[in-house]
Amino acid sequence: MKTAEIAQRYLDYFEKNDHTIVPSASLVSPDPSILFTIAGMVPFIPYLNGTVPAPYARAADVQKCIRTNDIEEVGKTARHGTFFQMLGNWSFGDYFKQGAIEYAWELLTSPEASGGLGFDERDLWVTVYEDDDEAFGLWRGIGLPEERIQRFGAADNYWSTGQPGPAGPCSEIYFDRGPKYGRDGGPAVDDDRFTEIWNLVFMQYEITNVRSKTEFDVVGELPKKNIDTGMGLERVAFIKQGVENMYETDQVRPVLDRAVDLSGRRYGANHEDDVRFRVIADHVRSSLMLLSDGVTPSNEGRGYILRRLMRRTIRSMRLLGVDVATFPELFSASRDAMSTAYPVVTEDWDRISRSAFAEEETFLRTLASGSTILDLAVEKTKDAGGTSIAGDEAFLLHDTYGFPIDLTLEIAEEAGLSVDRAAFDTLMQEQRARAKADAKSRKRALADPGVYREFRALGETVFTGYTDLETESSVLGLLADGRAVDRAAQGEIVEVILAETALYAESGGQVADKGVIVGPGFELEVLDVQKPLPGLVSHTVEVTVGEVGLGQPARSVVDAANRRAARQAHSATHLVHAALRDTLGRTATQAGSLNRAGYLRFDFAWSQALSESTRSEIEEIANNAVRENLEVSTRVLSLDDAKAAGAMALFGEKYGETVRMVDIGGPWSRELCAGTHVATSAEVGLINLVGESSVGATNRRVEALVGLEAFRSLAAERALVSQLTTSLKTPREQLPARIAELTASLKAAEKKIAAFEARALADRVPALADAAKAAGPHRLVAESLGSAASADDVRTVALQVRDRLGSDPAVVALGADVGGRAIVVVATNEAARSAGAKAGALVKIAAGVLGGGGGGRDDVAQGGGTDVSAMPAALTAISEALAA
Repeated sequence: MKTAEIAQRYLDYFEKNDHTIVPSASLVSPDPSILFTIAGMVPFIPYLNGTVPAPYARAADVQKCIRTNDIEEVGKTARHGTFFQMLGNWSFGDYFKQGAIEYAWELLTSPEASGGLGFDERDLWVTVYEDDDEAFGLWRGIGLPEERIQRFGAADNYWSTGQPGPAGPCSEIYFDRGPKYGRDGGPAVDDDRFTEIWNLVFMQYEITNVRSKTEFDVVGELPKKNIDTGMGLERVAFIKQGVENMYETDQVRPVLDRAVDLSGRRYGANHEDDVRFRVIADHVRSSLMLLSDGVTPSNEGRGYILRRLMRRTIRSMRLLGVDVATFPELFSASRDAMSTAYPVVTEDWDRISRSAFAEEETFLRTLASGSTILDLAVEKTKDAGGTSIAGDEAFLLHDTYGFPIDLTLEIAEEAGLSVDRAAFDTLMQEQRARAKADAKSRKRALADPGVYREFRALGETVFTGYTDLETESSVLGLLADGRAVDRAAQGEIVEVILAETALYAESGGQVADKGVIVGPGFELEVLDVQKPLPGLVSHTVEVTVGEVGLGQPARSVVDAANRRAARQAHSATHLVHAALRDTLGRTATQAGSLNRAGYLRFDFAWSQALSESTRSEIEEIANNAVRENLEVSTRVLSLDDAKAAGAMALFGEKYGETVRMVDIGGPWSRELCAGTHVATSAEVGLINLVGESSVGATNRRVEALVGLEAFRSLAAERALVSQLTTSLKTPREQLPARIAELTASLKAAEKKIAAFEARALADRVPALADAAKAAGPHRLVAESLGSAASADDVRTVALQVRDRLGSDPAVVALGADVGGRAIVVVATNEAARSAGAKAGALVKIAAGVLGGGGGGRDDVAQGGGTDVSAMPAALTAISEALAA
């Protein structure tokens, strides 16, 4: 039975039993505290914990999941994989234990011919929580023998989020793979032979004072009891298909087979190669699915996880003897295997493949350079009798060559070495600290999501801002430092929850509105507006006048000028997107955006820089749409109807069952968008593309000024051109040629000056050599040259002076100010080195005084620092070191 057929049978069964079929949520988690959807329950958490009322009483789904905490175990066991699909059926205060157990048993044991999964009852075992006599009795009631029902403790059969809130016992269903796989006696004896396939969670209690997974206090029973079940699709598939593990199922095996073909090695020949084949099969599928959900490779967050999966794949292929690009073959195989269940991987193949292939090309170059350096580090460590590669060398590989630390760890382990991870982590922390030193947070952090639950339970915050710039409401909640309070006085910064608001909460790339909230005796300046939970708006405010309290009437007032400019920017973003697709084609899809008053930033899928003519064409198309005064209309309709109408659903956005579709000029620009927009395109005013750059191997970014800001920018450029024409006494059309002529003249003059300075330094060589003094057994020249054009000039002079000092032990240490930075070069002859003078060691002494660093060979070395005034002390330090 194919994997897709198992999933469809599951959905058909539960739809027949009055469950709403819910499409899989994105792999990009809606929960800001986790990167990915790591379990089938993640999209339903707001319904399960009561934060958001469930829109249906019972539901079923096939949820895509990614989990990488056990990435090192992938390929080594039958059940560890990074991408998996979780079949789930859910009850929100509807049926409970009896219904969940009966549904699961009927689906599992009904014959395939009647739509079931056809498991033999004799192969199924069950575990229940040790005190759950009710579940035990229900399993007995459907005919399961008592000896195939085992009781486990809270560590195995009790579910909670690990936080105060809903919890409850669970019952797990296991399949007996037979004596070939281990001892008899059920899951309590051998969980390799007995494979868990389905977990039924009975969410019936509220817990508090959670101390660990097994230690907590039960407050009492929940008023509404929920069912949360999860059946692993891959596990069911490898059992139904009669294969050994998930890597050999129909959705994964084609990639493994293609890797076998490319490598020329046989699957099943040896354990190490088999693990590599499985890693490749798993990671390619996971990468494909992440790319299909809009994740792109990067060095942070989700993008880093994707990059790690892809690079582990490349590394595994290299260990199988393949050092050329293989993604075109491997990803195509995965696309064909997954397209039946997920047509998007075929529909978006151009974008997905472009991103994957570019990442492989980049990393193959990284491997070529980084592997050589790492091999030298391994060799040096072994030659010195060491067992651990230095942390600074691992950091250099990561920071300079883009060589990921996990790959360094793997290669070191293969060579029988470890890596000084503590030193590496320290250097990483220092780097992050430096990067963040000047960064300022744009907005205050929101409170813990659980704090908002009671407010969300009162209903959704009504947003009136599409039509109104002022709205009367009342204060439902006040939060100070994450805690609910009754009042807030002048000068305090708090969060305010209103029943209705005209203020737009940041989302969809549009920043939050500016404005005020006013009421009897108080005025609040709005600093930020966010949605901490779906359907709930929180206003971060500063109390500027009076005191605000719970229950008081409050009027939200939008800054009209700022909103007008924000609307212009958001509509302009849609126009630029349409112009990009019109110019570059349908694959130039949005990958992120930011729009605020007078400005837009737009990221899109594209792998090469735009020419000046292409940029001009895009700008002209967008501004023509402004000039044509196209109607901007919005409709609220179902997601399916919007997609059928051709609306673009953008990656990274979360959509409900109903969506808001924004048309500009009918179908010319049709996108799903909750932002605020102008009424006609002419209101945008003007779009001025001011920048285009790379934001990754497969993404580009355009920036534009909009409306009055665009006019001001063009007016400033006009004034600048006017000033240049006057100063250079050159007509406007001849300015480029005149500036090029002046630039060429300046470069020629700089070249002549540099040559003159180099000759002047060379002329000083005899006098410098004559100034040599004794320092221990050496003759030492330690002088400052003043200023120099480059460090190379200082180095050249140092070598020339050294050559003039003959064969006696001689050391030359010359310093100079090169562009405001202190540079020191040390050169030694063979006799000096034999007497113990090493140029690299001496440079480090001087560089330490100068506030910097340096190093090099024993015969010549270079260093420097930021403190030019310390040069005399640095040269003295060298003299003292030689004399000691």
